[in-house]
Amino acid sequence: MNYWLVKSEPEAYSWAQLVKDGRTAWTGVRNFQARINLRAMKKGDLVCFYHSVSEKQIVGLARVAKEAYPDPTATEGDWVCVDLEPVKPLKNPVTLEAVKSDQALKEMKLVRQSRLSVTPLTTAEFARLLELAGTRA
Repeated sequence: MNYWLVKSEPEAYSWAQLVKDGRTAWTGVRNFQARINLRAMKKGDLVCFYHSVSEKQIVGLARVAKEAYPDPTATEGDWVCVDLEPVKPLKNPVTLEAVKSDQALKEMKLVRQSRLSVTPLTTAEFARLLELAGTRA
């Protein structure tokens, strides 16, 4: 299994909306590295859901429900999306500040490539995030 982090502005699409919807197509990604990451996602992979901009915290755990397929919102180019479904909210959201101050997470892509909306997590990073969140996968 692989682990991922996806970012969304809560005003645009929030964790609460994903829970309400039960499943969503993760569309609109227009970055080449993020596209590579979307294509690498496999059904069943776990995904940390990060509220960017206003909140800057990881708030939930989702799962890849459908692997990469053509993004229906793309009018040109070879863009893809995946379907995500909620697993559970984090007991304690993990803030960007907490990530940056944790030695085990200092190399996380969230810190190193902060503009990237879809990033891989190592097994150790994922485990540490869950530990900080007081949540089990």
